[in-house]
Amino acid sequence: MTEGKKRAVVLLSGGLDSSTVLGMAVRDGYACTALSFRYGQRHTVELERAATVAAHFGAAHRVIDINIGSFGGSALTDESMVVPTDGTEDGVIPPTYVPGRNTVFIAVGLSLAEAIDAERVFLGINAVDYSGYPDCRPEYLAAYQTLADLATKAGLEGRGAVLTAPLAEMTKADIVREALAVGVPIEVTWSCYQGGEQPCGVCDSCRIRDKALIEAGRPDLATRSAQAQLA
Repeated sequence: MTEGKKRAVVLLSGGLDSSTVLGMAVRDGYACTALSFRYGQRHTVELERAATVAAHFGAAHRVIDINIGSFGGSALTDESMVVPTDGTEDGVIPPTYVPGRNTVFIAVGLSLAEAIDAERVFLGINAVDYSGYPDCRPEYLAAYQTLADLATKAGLEGRGAVLTAPLAEMTKADIVREALAVGVPIEVTWSCYQGGEQPCGVCDSCRIRDKALIEAGRPDLATRSAQAQLA
């Protein structure tokens, strides 16, 4: 950790959003520890990409094993469930929601932040162009901040880590523009719900990402299937 710099923990999945947040935190002068999780997801390619992104930004990187995926209940962890490819439906939480995932991850992030005296825990959650997950909403984050301030020694002493979600109210296209501005190697990031050699281009996450890349003027970074549709 760089001496004299303010410290932060960044929850890093290896996807576009969390990688952008890491870039923003580094730009803003934080010495960052990127925190990733092996939680029983279908694939671990995202962890490989997270390590690459962390190295790109000169951040320390820790991977925690916490297999909440063994509980099932999500298409991202249970291979008997089908990853949807027909888009999101308003008011319906999709089967790609992982029960309690952000709640568990933030708790671990706060623990690490308190241990290393970090000022902030940065999150890549987004409440605009997202898949309807309940743990990506601003009111969820505000409630969690209240809990964090009550539940930690640092919080009781008035120096608890601040949960910070700079992308929460941004459109996905604006996130792409921010990623480009802070130097995220977008081609390295992995947002696909599947674990093949190339992003599938048809899952909800790929569709949202491709649409944003095209809107932001970077169709060259979209999946092959999206590029084929533009040709």
